[in-house]
Amino acid sequence: MDLNDTPEQAGFRDQVRSWLKEHKGQAPPSTGDSGDSAYIDSRRAWQRQLAEAGLAGLTWPKEFGGQGKGPIEQVIVNQEIAASGVPGILDVIGIGMLGPCLIAHGTEDQQSRYLGSMLHGDEVWCQLFSEPAAGSDLAAVQTRAKRGDDGSWSLTGQKVWTTNAQFAAYGLLLARTDADVPKHKGMTMFIVPMDGEGVTIRGLRQITGEAEFNEVFFDDLNVAADAVVGGVGNGWGTALTVLMYERLTIGLGSEGFGYRSDRFAKALSTDKAACADPEVRQRLGDLSTDLLAVRFTGYRTLTALSKGQIPGPESGLAKVTTVNAAVAAGELLADVIGPDALSEDSEWFHMISFLPGLKSAGGTEAILRNTIGERVLGLPPEPRLDKGIPFSELRAKEKEAVG
Repeated sequence: MDLNDTPEQAGFRDQVRSWLKEHKGQAPPSTGDSGDSAYIDSRRAWQRQLAEAGLAGLTWPKEFGGQGKGPIEQVIVNQEIAASGVPGILDVIGIGMLGPCLIAHGTEDQQSRYLGSMLHGDEVWCQLFSEPAAGSDLAAVQTRAKRGDDGSWSLTGQKVWTTNAQFAAYGLLLARTDADVPKHKGMTMFIVPMDGEGVTIRGLRQITGEAEFNEVFFDDLNVAADAVVGGVGNGWGTALTVLMYERLTIGLGSEGFGYRSDRFAKALSTDKAACADPEVRQRLGDLSTDLLAVRFTGYRTLTALSKGQIPGPESGLAKVTTVNAAVAAGELLADVIGPDALSEDSEWFHMISFLPGLKSAGGTEAILRNTIGERVLGLPPEPRLDKGIPFSELRAKEKEAVG
């Protein structure tokens, strides 16, 4: 692809840049405490401004409030937002992952009810997938959904690592609706109200001091029949749509193509001894090469998206590489700068503290590498004991295998 803006794209970039320059003074800080309601409200208001200016949900179809533009225009907006120093949208999970899922699998009523308020930040969403015993192996979810005589559902179980649950209005939840079929076939996706009776949210404190993640308990939460997304029993296919967009979002990063390697080089350049140290230079070269590879993988992904193709499993490799390289950069900075890199006043504190936890987001590295090996490289799949076995019988089979 041609990496230069076309005349139309250059004009669009100028429009975006002009709007951001004009409204920069109204923007809230880019970072803040997710437990501070005033800060969250300011980010909601800013997302609403971005949406009204056509800078949120850019690739969503116009009938759902989006702009109907292509992925290149979305990258242009991301780049200009990053360059201006203002925050982007608050609800990255909703706009980037769950909204596209509702557009692809939701009913007309669900789309008309939820997408507009999601886009404008009035109702933030969260993703209720992972569980204590179902993280890397997402198809092992044990949260149960029992259908009543009137068609409604009762949900019981626990989710964990749920970002933004503490201020989300709704969540997209994956639950087990049939334990007598193989595990990938017995799941269903539901829209759940986070303030519903029977929902308990508990924050999980991180190294940064924030409680961005949560564990969420569901104790006979009742939802109506129309809360199902994608059809009963089709939860795995619906979840894959979310996961592909999640890995794409993490892999490409908020600036379009991952962390900038030159940012780390600039930080190290102030230390002459470090610049002359061959080990430091080698480590910086290694991580810079990885980040450049992510950038060009992003170009390939952008080309595919521009042709109407959906994100594939190869996006998982961009996620793995980005996170590992950024973690390596944090370790290098800590080694060179010393304890000051870990002080709360350091520009590197949040990155160094936050990134290790991001290793599990969108699937662990081991799972993603297996997926890429099997589905991209065509390597033989690993032996599986759960294939074709009803979920209700898996525990017994596992015990037999161990014995």
